[in-house]
Amino acid sequence: MKARTISEYIAAAPKEARGKLREMRAIISAAAPGAKQGLKWGMPAFSHERILVTFAAFKRHIGFFPTPSAVRAFKKDLTRYKTSSATIQLPLDARLPKSLIRRITKFRVKESRARDAKWRT
Repeated sequence: MKARTISEYIAAAPKEARGKLREMRAIISAAAPGAKQGLKWGMPAFSHERILVTFAAFKRHIGFFPTPSAVRAFKKDLTRYKTSSATIQLPLDARLPKSLIRRITKFRVKESRARDAKWRT
């Protein structure tokens, strides 16, 4: 069955990822008060006029998708993590970098208010 809500997505995720997914949701929710929660592309997503961030469970990591601009802006802070142009891989066997997730999310909130922001909802 396909998840229709973030709660359903987390409940259907592998057992070892559920706690981190709940943590991600709480951190992002606190950093983006009033953001709309839902699923985009089958992943938990937070949006505020535009998509702010998404995240998803994988076999060995949580994928955090804060857009290419956020990955570029926090490049120095992300040296410990595997990244691509728009993705940060947070290993399941390590603690989540709560402060970093919070700062990236706040960056996206601020950026989303700009006229040229990407990822419309």
